[in-house]
Amino acid sequence: MSNLKKGHTIEERLELSMLYDFYGALLKENQRRMFEANVLEDYNFSEIAEEEGITRQGAYDTVKRAAKQLKLYEEKLGLVARFREQKELISRLRDRLQEMDIAVNNNGWAEIFQLLEEVLEG
Repeated sequence: MSNLKKGHTIEERLELSMLYDFYGALLKENQRRMFEANVLEDYNFSEIAEEEGITRQGAYDTVKRAAKQLKLYEEKLGLVARFREQKELISRLRDRLQEMDIAVNNNGWAEIFQLLEEVLEG
């Protein structure tokens, strides 16, 4: 089992995946490959090292640097935080509209509720 797996909870791995979704394209190609292999595809550092033709420590360092870089991008740009805030606002809007007991078939409300659900699922 890799050190990343030992040191990170499922929540932390999900967070890294989310950061990668937003900022992964900003990483160097080798960082993307190794980060994807470790965090997204669950390869351990020995497997990555063998595939990349580097040492296990080199694979570990590359993935750790990539994770640190993704966190730095989020600190500076805040796109993930903004995304979560918007999703929370949409969820609250949906809940508030439902509390108002609006007839779903009245004046296109069904479509509005469907659009809200699509945004929340995405």
